[in-house]
Amino acid sequence: MATIQEKNWQTECTSISQRTKYIFNTALLSDVKFIVPVSNGESESKVIPAHKLVLAIGSPVFFAMFYGQMADTRDSIELPDCDYESLLELFRFIYGDEVELTGSNVMHVLYLAKKYLLPSLVEKCAEFLRKNLDASNVFSILPHAQKFEDKDLENRCWEVIEVHTEEALTSDDFVATERSLVESVVKREKLNVKEVELFKAVDRWAEKKIEEQGIVTDGNAKRRIIGEEILKEIRFPLMLEKEFASFIIDSNILNVQEVGVMVKHYNQVLTSPLPYLQSPRIVALKRVCRFNDFTQQPAGESGSWHYSSGRPDNLVLILDKDVRLHGVQHFGREGCEYTVSIEIKEATSNLSLVKKSGTYSSEKDMNHIYYGFDVLFDTPVILKAGKRYEISSMISGPSSWSGVRGQTLVNVEGLNFTFRLHERPGNGTSETSGQFPVFLFTHSG
Repeated sequence: MATIQEKNWQTECTSISQRTKYIFNTALLSDVKFIVPVSNGESESKVIPAHKLVLAIGSPVFFAMFYGQMADTRDSIELPDCDYESLLELFRFIYGDEVELTGSNVMHVLYLAKKYLLPSLVEKCAEFLRKNLDASNVFSILPHAQKFEDKDLENRCWEVIEVHTEEALTSDDFVATERSLVESVVKREKLNVKEVELFKAVDRWAEKKIEEQGIVTDGNAKRRIIGEEILKEIRFPLMLEKEFASFIIDSNILNVQEVGVMVKHYNQVLTSPLPYLQSPRIVALKRVCRFNDFTQQPAGESGSWHYSSGRPDNLVLILDKDVRLHGVQHFGREGCEYTVSIEIKEATSNLSLVKKSGTYSSEKDMNHIYYGFDVLFDTPVILKAGKRYEISSMISGPSSWSGVRGQTLVNVEGLNFTFRLHERPGNGTSETSGQFPVFLFTHSG
């Protein structure tokens, strides 16, 4: 907290924003102070000096608090529902349009931004989370997204879980999550993990809960913690017999009769229906984006991406490992439809591997600011390592977003996507700009 005021500081600060930043978190001209816990749940508290007028200018809630019909005239206000660091960042934003977000404070700042109706700060928090969300922290962020009813962030969290399931399940945050969230995970149709690894994660979660409760760890205790709703969602028939014998039997979670049913299943002598789901889960598609930035100019202006030339957008793709390509994302424009005909050929033989045509509606991309749509193939096409593949899309529709600052080499999970300029002239797409922002794939084999 600043305690020394420079002489004639008003003249040294040449703008109103500089002057409000100067008095931020100082007793200078302060007419209210907030008493808040040092951190959530702690009894120790700290004081933040503030200025009613500045807070009221920045937030309609503070305006009502200090200048409404039921104005709070106290000069000292306790706020037990927040912590010192988070409230300080809320005030930093109100005083100077700046905020210092971290992984530890962003969810609390988001809560305060919603509480005090600061939509621009809400968006900054959401942007921070989108940029920093990954498999290691998704289970700490998802509960907050659900609590704050942030559907966009919640959907993004589920997308990370579906694509990077195994990494998310092995994170420290998973074993600390609530039972209801574990149940939601095992009930999902889209999970990118072997069923035995899903079971192991649930088993670890149960062991952690037992440890916290201080009770003896055994199969019966773990089963009580897990519960029948979770257990019935584990698809034991998808496991290899060796996996079942090595991990599930040794966990002692299933009883003797249930183990016997599975043994009969593996030996094809079962005469009654299996009590477990047998359909494979849907493997979530991995997505690789080749652009660092995106642009959209108003229709008709220079720089907007047009499809009036009647020429296709072309690109060459080379991989260093075999993959299954499920589709290609195209750019669009908010609220617009596009007619697309895409074809992928093996360059050397000129053999057509896949064609797909249709009309698509553009939607906002889950991970970025632009609008676009996925063109998914009826069946995935296997692209072989080291071969050159030519991608060509004839697109008809309004001007759209486009990509800029493209990467010629993108590495995803040890897989290299290399992009090259197509030899034949087209609508303008190159290895660093234009169309085809995202490729949807799964590993081959």
